[in-house]
Amino acid sequence: MTQFTSRRSIRRYTQQPIDEALLHRLLSDAERTQTMGNLQLYSVVVTRSDEMKARLAPAHFSQPMVTQAPVVLTFCADYRRTTLWAEQRQGHPGYDNLLSFINAATDALLYCQTFCNMAEAEGLGLCFLGTTVYCPEAIIDTLQLPPLVFPVATITLGWPDEHPAQTDRLPLSAIVHEETYADYTPERTDAAYAEKEATEENRHFVEINNVQTLAQIFTDIRYTRKDNEAISATLIKALRRQGFLDDSQP
Repeated sequence: MTQFTSRRSIRRYTQQPIDEALLHRLLSDAERTQTMGNLQLYSVVVTRSDEMKARLAPAHFSQPMVTQAPVVLTFCADYRRTTLWAEQRQGHPGYDNLLSFINAATDALLYCQTFCNMAEAEGLGLCFLGTTVYCPEAIIDTLQLPPLVFPVATITLGWPDEHPAQTDRLPLSAIVHEETYADYTPERTDAAYAEKEATEENRHFVEINNVQTLAQIFTDIRYTRKDNEAISATLIKALRRQGFLDDSQP
């Protein structure tokens, strides 16, 4: 079994297909993960065809692994199934709101992460695509997602064709707070990021981007205020379209 502490994101895959029985077993086993109210507020769309992967790729900034991976899985927050079930059983569902989206998104992400752990234990490689919430409407259109269904996570999946180095992680002392939240003093902040900033890879990253600090790469180049605000507006628009926000909600 693959040790979790040795895991790494895989972006290159062999052309060996993933057996459908194996995929379905992993998806089924992952259903044992935690879920709000035992409602399983998620669905997953399995994409195998080259045509559909090519149609999905632009929503993920045309990252090569989207079209090269044998399988792409889109995990969706899904309150539609529960709503239709309730309506057919004399229920009065009220899930067209932000709270319901948060609950369903949490369920979907828990299911996704559990699946990822199980898939990697089988020797499969995968990469989590953070681009899913950047262009949700393109994914909604491509996958024909109805109201109360929203894409929240995508992974590419296949048998690994690379063994990349692990990326750095912050020390435990940087993320753990005992009893109450202990805010980050300048000294604690320095200690939290000292090792990350000192790696040869990150020093080189700073140099080639012509900035003074690693933080500037994440604030001034990669995840800028302008981009964050634009993507937030796109996300809110898509949430309204899928029925999780109404015009009375800012």
